[in-house]
Amino acid sequence: MRKILLIFTIFAFCYSLFAGDVARKGTTGAEQLLIPVGARGIATGGAMLANLTGLESIYYNPAGLAHGQETEAMFSYMTYLADINVSYIAVGTNLEGFGSIGISFKTFDFGDIPITTVQFPAGTGETYSPSYLTIGLTYSNEITDRISIGTNFKLITEEIVNTSATGFALDFGVQYQFGQSLFMGASVKNIGPNMTFSGRDLQVSTKVPDTDAGSNPGVFEVVAEEFQLPSYFELSLSYKYDLNEQNNFVLASTFINNNSFEDQMNFGFEYGYMESFFIRGGYNLLTENTDESIFGFTAGAGVNYDFGAEIRVAVDYAFRQVDEFPDPNHIFTVKLGF
Repeated sequence: MRKILLIFTIFAFCYSLFAGDVARKGTTGAEQLLIPVGARGIATGGAMLANLTGLESIYYNPAGLAHGQETEAMFSYMTYLADINVSYIAVGTNLEGFGSIGISFKTFDFGDIPITTVQFPAGTGETYSPSYLTIGLTYSNEITDRISIGTNFKLITEEIVNTSATGFALDFGVQYQFGQSLFMGASVKNIGPNMTFSGRDLQVSTKVPDTDAGSNPGVFEVVAEEFQLPSYFELSLSYKYDLNEQNNFVLASTFINNNSFEDQMNFGFEYGYMESFFIRGGYNLLTENTDESIFGFTAGAGVNYDFGAEIRVAVDYAFRQVDEFPDPNHIFTVKLGF
């Protein structure tokens, strides 16, 4: 118990140093780091970081990777807002005596956006598409039979035509199992230095007065303002209850304290039948200004199937309600375990 209390204290201390304060709400960038992945995690409202395991736990709590299968691969696809699509690929394996490692890639498809200028406000006939990529390298290990820890190093790149920004961030997570039914988890997300945009498109041509030659053309680059990463701290509890040998359910809740908007509460549940068929639901709630949250109810289902003793396939689907937008988010995930 002392070990887990020490880990939580370290997490809270790190968060107080780097996570920002109330005055900085709404000033962060790299918002793609806040977009979740994985149909199981989204369907349960992002509330199960205390007991989520395998590759899907990389985003929510990297400590869960230690409890996955020996080797696993995952692909997830989300139809997000305003015709934006999000793709996520991850692979991981357990190395005996060392721990579990994983690598993940999250990319965005913004479609073709028309290029407009002052001279051609209706468009030049050309298009562009921003390139947003997050690459993650994850390590996780079981410290005891009850405690697992994990860390995730992320390389973040954002590119809009000839302007780009690059940064990196760290996630830290821990999971603690009190018994067969009660789980606790904590994580600190997106701890890293500020990012800044730079590039050729920020260069401005102008004429600089010259006392000898009248005026000479000059090129200056606009210095973009730095922006913070959207760091936050999460604390979660999950409770699993076995109705009988075939049926069980999990209830979970997570409190999120962050530097980019109001604090948030996530709630989720999962019903499982023979560890093969699952029904899930969840809800996201801001602790203040509850009417400003654009995401609310989530739901989904999943099927796991064993092809013999060596290959396990999981197919999951999630639905997420979105206010102010005509279409909800749809998420599809396929996982292979070996």
